[in-house]
Amino acid sequence: MAATPQIQFAPDLLLRAQGIQVVFLDVDGVLTDGGLLFSESGETLKRFNTLDGHGLKLLQKAGITPVIITGRDSQPLRVRLQALGVVHAHFGTEDKRPAAEQTLQTLGLDWSRAAAMGDDWPDLPVMRRAALACAPINAHVEVLGAAQYVTRASGGHGAVRELCDLLLVASGRYADLLESYTQ
Repeated sequence: MAATPQIQFAPDLLLRAQGIQVVFLDVDGVLTDGGLLFSESGETLKRFNTLDGHGLKLLQKAGITPVIITGRDSQPLRVRLQALGVVHAHFGTEDKRPAAEQTLQTLGLDWSRAAAMGDDWPDLPVMRRAALACAPINAHVEVLGAAQYVTRASGGHGAVRELCDLLLVASGRYADLLESYTQ
């Protein structure tokens, strides 16, 4: 018996998300809860949500490229991205727009094919240019104001998965990917 998707999005949001081929993501406050933990040796520790990770894998199966643009760099982040198969990442990047434009050029895409999710002011230049701007519910008020889609989940607690699900539904791939897991 075929799985019936339970997820639903507003029609205007689905229209905005159609044709997205690349999604730019911040890390701290988006893929993580924004908290920074330090070990006794000074190593930065990060907590990632497995729902977000699986969502990124599903995006890639659907032909949508996730791109990380973050102001920080850490070995735990690099390990996590490698495990997820994310190959496009910019680390230690405070000015995120040029990094996004470089990636768009590399992929042969333009802003009309891009979505972006951020939580604070450094993310605004990318969000304001993307066809679909998203923010986790706990983002800064200015970022919430720039977003066309605000997730129910907070950053680091499934917000990225909500965006992934939206993009999968809009691309027409959600149902068949779900079906592949329920057979």
